[in-house]
Amino acid sequence: MLLDTASLYFRAYFGVPDSVRAPDGTPVNAVRGLLDFIDRLVLDHRPDALVACMDADWRPHWRVELIPSYKAHRVAEEVPAGPDVEEVPDTLSPQVPVIEDVLDALGIARAGVAGYEADDVIGTFTGRATGPVDIVTGDRDLFQLVDDERGVRVLYPLKGVGTLQITDEALLREKYGVNGPGYADLALLRGDPSDGLPGVPGIGEKTAAKLLAEFGDLAGIMAAVDDPAAKLTPSQRRRLDEARPYVAVAPKVVRVAADVPLPDVDPVLPRTPRDPAALDALAARWGLGGSLRRLLTTLSE
Repeated sequence: MLLDTASLYFRAYFGVPDSVRAPDGTPVNAVRGLLDFIDRLVLDHRPDALVACMDADWRPHWRVELIPSYKAHRVAEEVPAGPDVEEVPDTLSPQVPVIEDVLDALGIARAGVAGYEADDVIGTFTGRATGPVDIVTGDRDLFQLVDDERGVRVLYPLKGVGTLQITDEALLREKYGVNGPGYADLALLRGDPSDGLPGVPGIGEKTAAKLLAEFGDLAGIMAAVDDPAAKLTPSQRRRLDEARPYVAVAPKVVRVAADVPLPDVDPVLPRTPRDPAALDALAARWGLGGSLRRLLTTLSE
């Protein structure tokens, strides 16, 4: 099981009231919410191994160089020599280091790689996996990794993590008319305002799905632009032709990396905490209470 950790703690932050606080009054709703998420996921799905994948760089420069608008609307501060600062709620930012410390004290594997997003870490772990993989994320971009033959599914939270959309190829075909790799081409053509991806003007989701059904993949669609006999409307042909500079670079931006230099982590779920003293101190300092106790009980079983 691979967790898109930032996606989950953002959901926890907005789903758990900020009245959930540490003894000193500091909000810990994202921390406790994430612990509850992990507890429920382990209870319901019993993974053999679990890695909390992190955003070491939420807006990698190599993606921005290809498409400058990539996540530009979420930048709070540009940092020329390092990761840009993301616009994050004031009471969420201080909770992220606490989340990292708690996961480390528990002994739950955590992996982030400089210059890459959590999506890329997830993509590389998935590619190297020798057995089934469940990816837990609220980000539809990772639908591109769905692969029935390899047993790769995306568990997409609809409400908390108690109600998950089990995303397999059948669901992708039903909802979007594509398979996993086809979802990346669909997203590229359609665009995604939340990621600052412009897409091809005039090509929405339904049109993109029809084009992919007709021509197979992005390369097939662009080959059809050059084929006078291909069944494209004049406006589709014109818009795709005008979008060639975008289409040439967008695949590298939209598709998750599969060659991230992963750290050496032990993904086996711990039955007991790696550092009990540190965990006790964190529990007392941040008032982690029942959320931590429940997760410890679940891990021990």
